[in-house]
Amino acid sequence: MARILGIGIATLDIINLVDRYPAEDEEVRACGQQIRRGGNATNSLVVLSQLGHQCSWGGVLATDSHSGQIIQDLNGHGIDLSGCRRVADGITPVSYIALSRSNGSRTIVHYRDLPEFGYQDFAAIDCGPFDWVHFEGRNVPETARMLAGLREQGFARQRISLELEKPRPGIEALMKDAGVILISRAFALSQGLESPETMLDWAQPRAPAAVLVCTWGERGAWYRSGRDQAHVAATPIGQALDTVGAGDTFNAGLIDACLRQLPWTEALGHANELAARKCVRHGFDGLAV
Repeated sequence: MARILGIGIATLDIINLVDRYPAEDEEVRACGQQIRRGGNATNSLVVLSQLGHQCSWGGVLATDSHSGQIIQDLNGHGIDLSGCRRVADGITPVSYIALSRSNGSRTIVHYRDLPEFGYQDFAAIDCGPFDWVHFEGRNVPETARMLAGLREQGFARQRISLELEKPRPGIEALMKDAGVILISRAFALSQGLESPETMLDWAQPRAPAAVLVCTWGERGAWYRSGRDQAHVAATPIGQALDTVGAGDTFNAGLIDACLRQLPWTEALGHANELAARKCVRHGFDGLAV
């Protein structure tokens, strides 16, 4: 068992299951609805907890009723919340998700009115006992200070992971202090890069000491470390039911594999399998059993 700290956000996800994604200005009836906790970092921590790790979350919690649902869920998965900041004047972020029953795709409208987790919040956490620290790539100036602070304390780069999911101004500045960089297809496309190979070509000069991993949905995952590189095909799944959090599950699987020091092709295969398992079930409970 390893001790893992994840820095990022938690949300309340309101998921409407529809037969197909509606056209603009069309009204459709949902054939099901789920309300559950979401957020990239917390999703990954819940999966890592199921894999046997001791997980802590650093993030911001409001004091509204929605935050109670998030706290209850994370407590139920054994996630330590002592590093969180709680604010009385914010609103829990909510993601409104249309989940298509025809192909498992999800379309998200996200609303937030809550401060970001900052460097001073992070500095209050003793990172010495942790075996791994994982960051969502957001709140770039403050996250840069967190990463630099870790490195100044002598925290090994190879025990720091950074997720690049969405484009944000200056986000490439975060890459130099992370040892494992997890890049989504959406991020690659936002940079005008239409293949995982070109994404890795773009990333390598910006983080020459890092292991770079790029996921590409049904095409699988690629990694590159120096001149060493490989591609591992996606695990076949048949009909996808729920792709919400599949990328977060992949990230958890890869972190777990890194902590177990698996060879990189095995690590990608392990992460692909977990992500595939997520796509054929609703939610995260029982995912890693």
